[in-house]
Amino acid sequence: MVVLHLWNFRLLNFLLICRTNIILSHMRRILTATFLVVAATMAHAQKFQQEFGNARKPFVEIIAVPNHPDHRYAPGQQATLRIVAREGGKPVQGLYIYYKVGDEMFLPAQYDSIPFIEGEAQVNLGTRLEPGFRACQYEFKLNGKRYADLVKVAFAPEQIRPFTKMPQDFEKFWQKTLKEARKVDLQPEYQDIQEATNENMKTQLVKLHVGKDKWIYGYLTRPTDGRKHPVVLVPPGAGSQKIFPSDYFTKQGFVYLKIEIHGNNPTMDDDSYNAMRHEKCDGYMRKGMESADSYYYKDVYAGCARAVDFLCSLPEWDGKNVIVTGGSQGGALTIVTAALNEKVTLCAPFYPALCDLEGFLHQRAGGWPKFFTSYYADGEVDIPFDKATKTLSYFDVVNFARLLKTPVFCSWGYSDDTCSPTSIWAMYNEISAPKTCDITPISAHWRFAETQEKCLKWMMERLDLQP
Repeated sequence: MVVLHLWNFRLLNFLLICRTNIILSHMRRILTATFLVVAATMAHAQKFQQEFGNARKPFVEIIAVPNHPDHRYAPGQQATLRIVAREGGKPVQGLYIYYKVGDEMFLPAQYDSIPFIEGEAQVNLGTRLEPGFRACQYEFKLNGKRYADLVKVAFAPEQIRPFTKMPQDFEKFWQKTLKEARKVDLQPEYQDIQEATNENMKTQLVKLHVGKDKWIYGYLTRPTDGRKHPVVLVPPGAGSQKIFPSDYFTKQGFVYLKIEIHGNNPTMDDDSYNAMRHEKCDGYMRKGMESADSYYYKDVYAGCARAVDFLCSLPEWDGKNVIVTGGSQGGALTIVTAALNEKVTLCAPFYPALCDLEGFLHQRAGGWPKFFTSYYADGEVDIPFDKATKTLSYFDVVNFARLLKTPVFCSWGYSDDTCSPTSIWAMYNEISAPKTCDITPISAHWRFAETQEKCLKWMMERLDLQP
């Protein structure tokens, strides 16, 4: 009996080994076949390019042009949108374009439609009697592929005024907050980042203690030429994603600090980092909204101001030039930091968030996170609205813009549905400091390389480089 059981065990083991070998062999065949397909596809693409050249234009070209090319109208003027579509240079035929038209961020649920005629369609955008924006969201399908875009036009945007009011103790509140934050020693901790270091620059991850219970991390990149340099702070966009080193500003001759705002070490492995940030940061823009003292952004705003203090403590700082620049939430933090920290000399926000946060309460587009609307999940407010607006008035970027004294370069686009151009104009119109705006109507929640180059030129022209 023992011999029989032993024989059965050996037979079973033999069958399992055979089955495993078959599976492994099958997997090897699949992987080999996949590799060959990918390799063949790449080889085919390279052969096609060598044989026929690279396409220099998209096969389907679309341009949408309002009847005022600058996208600007006076109240009461009628706006139209001409949409032109070409397929391989030929007008598209036999297609319908589907569209929605309405006030910005208040588009209707249903689409209207009109046909393309000789590759063109014209949509009536209507008008506004009050300053603000009209929007058109359109789409069509060609050969099974969807093409879509969002176009907005402005009505007297320079007359848009915010709904946000400044609390009487606004400046006192922030002076006290920053004074308390400055009592905390920054205690910088450094970690060398060899892969972002070379003979011209050195990069380190730095951890800063910017408040009683607040830490932030940042990648600090410094030129290694032994000279004094301007410093630049770049706050992050929304969310809690990892930040990574960059040499963009250091190559221009700046000491460069790129920060995160949640106290999350970006060198952690991805799984650990993601678990931590979900636990700590999900819905952070709503945390503690019950009062100005408990709101999440209080320590963030003060922390950004303290990051400037850190930069100005470095031996490489030239003692004069301090720049803050960033986009979206980083654009908001740029304005806030420039208003709070007297050392800042230039301020360059792109499509700033957190502007005119009460907009949706007045049936007008507000700034990200789009509080008081179901438009965006992170904008849900689960406390009484009057209590929320009282707290948010201490954090609305509009009120910091009113305090700016340093020169400002601000850039945004009209097709942005994250940070509405209405909210940005409402903020920008409150700035009394010297200001420059660079608007690219067709851009959305991003910038053109040319815009960044224009901003850098603006910075360079205003640096104080006198010895």
